[in-house]
Amino acid sequence: MNALLLAHTEDLCMFSPASPPAESIRDVSFLVLAIAGAIFLIVEAVLLYCIIRFRRKAKAGNEPPQFYGSKPIEIAWTAAPALIVFVLVLVTTRTLWSVNVDPPEPREGDGALFVTVIGHQWWWEYQYESYNGKKLGFATSNELHVPVDDAQQRRPVYLKLKSADVCHSFWVPRLAGKTDLLPGRTNHTWFRTAEPGVYLGQCAEYCGTQHAKMLIRVIAEPPTDFEKWLANEQQPAVEDAAAQKGKAAFVAQSCINCHTVRFPNSPAKGTFGPDLTHLMSRASLASGILRNTPENLHEWVADPQKHKPGCLMPAFSLNEDDRAQMVSYLSTLR
Repeated sequence: MNALLLAHTEDLCMFSPASPPAESIRDVSFLVLAIAGAIFLIVEAVLLYCIIRFRRKAKAGNEPPQFYGSKPIEIAWTAAPALIVFVLVLVTTRTLWSVNVDPPEPREGDGALFVTVIGHQWWWEYQYESYNGKKLGFATSNELHVPVDDAQQRRPVYLKLKSADVCHSFWVPRLAGKTDLLPGRTNHTWFRTAEPGVYLGQCAEYCGTQHAKMLIRVIAEPPTDFEKWLANEQQPAVEDAAAQKGKAAFVAQSCINCHTVRFPNSPAKGTFGPDLTHLMSRASLASGILRNTPENLHEWVADPQKHKPGCLMPAFSLNEDDRAQMVSYLSTLR
């Protein structure tokens, strides 16, 4: 487990919900645990009683009196489990209805955020569709920014879940339950929270060699901060005159076949890898396994396989000067 995940282990606790779906899941989990615990205690108590009460005595020459069943007891231990199962089915069904909500149509002023999540080996793509009824139309990766509820309005987040390759599973324990991303199928989940902060999650379906390093970071922000982030993300890449050599080095490489960087007449329009337009506005690299610093970015560009063996980004044989210039350019993309 990497350092970023260890630093926020408490944020992975499903017993500390920060959203209605996660709270519903927590409550039904406690109910099931309480019922199962009560059954365990009752059965063990009866077992201990029988062991002690009907144990064979050392001096007894004959077997103790035998009992051959009791209809009331047999009816009771048949009816009681059936009743328990019936109660659990009702409670679970009610929880599923509250958690699995079909997304509504976007309406102006509704406060809702709609995002399409696409799972890749081994990173997350977030396509921002609309917010508060207004279309957005940009993509980012690995860090999902969302608004929190405020005193004036609830701000639910509706996620449309897809897979670009194999089966994945989107799970942020404090916000919602696990939802699979399946090739050729679209699933949905939702959450909302009034607590700003960073919520960590994990791909919960084995999807290949780097499954364990396919982390999720949900950044919940006050609406004003979220709207500032949206405005920045919708802008093209920052143009820095001091980084033109690095930009030329980036454009000259095959990076542009996999990555997008939005600037006028940009040849970098690849969709196979993450959108890099605002790369340095993210706190982490490589789906949460590295802190986003120029030093780590340099190491990642030099040899991605060192940090994520088997990842689909090769190690290009760049000379040190080209690599330094390229990293210098990428470091300006905020």
